[in-house]
Amino acid sequence: MGIGKSKTDPCPLSLTWGKSHSVDTSQRQHKSDSKKSEETSLSDAAAHSNTAEMPTGEQEGAKGVEEMPEEEAEEEVFLKFVILHAEEDTDEALRVQNLLENDFGIKPGIIFAEMPCGRQHLQNLDDAVNGSAWTILLLTKNFLRDTWCKFQFYTSLMNSVNRQHKYNSVIPMRPLNNPLPRERTPFALRTINALEEESRGFPTQVERIFQDSVYRIQRAIWKETRNTVQRQFIA
Repeated sequence: MGIGKSKTDPCPLSLTWGKSHSVDTSQRQHKSDSKKSEETSLSDAAAHSNTAEMPTGEQEGAKGVEEMPEEEAEEEVFLKFVILHAEEDTDEALRVQNLLENDFGIKPGIIFAEMPCGRQHLQNLDDAVNGSAWTILLLTKNFLRDTWCKFQFYTSLMNSVNRQHKYNSVIPMRPLNNPLPRERTPFALRTINALEEESRGFPTQVERIFQDSVYRIQRAIWKETRNTVQRQFIA
């Protein structure tokens, strides 16, 4: 389960103004050019004077500010899980997220509704699935009503099949509230053991699935993949 800068007009104001007054006489044009030349000289002299009066350390500091590139974005975090859910189930997804993070210590996690705005859904889906160790499908009665949810779980399953380190990373889950009946569960998901929140064995299931060793392996592969892409981009 996803985000230009304005540029100053390269044409100086004086040239723009001159183009809009092309009917001026040559005498006025000559005076205007002379005045511009004087203003330019005075401006350059003032700039040079200000720089010369600055201590050497401040001059270097000012130069460094000009040459300093834009600050890099904060380093991304590889999540432990992402919850894919129907739009109507955002509150339930938040409840499950809090349950896993606070009661079981599985953090950090995220729900799909909290993915960055302003980006295409496909980009967010790709970032969510590949930027987390486990993909949880929140199986409620609303899940199958949403075509986008169907696309989400098919995409997640294909990703887990095509990438060896993502094997067994898709976790269907029936929450306490409004769960999807087993007989209505898509065949592709019936082959995977689902988390059953109402089951007495739920804590044991969670402990068995969300293992730190698996998370560390996936995070290492994720970091190496990102570094490789960055090196190729720089090259």
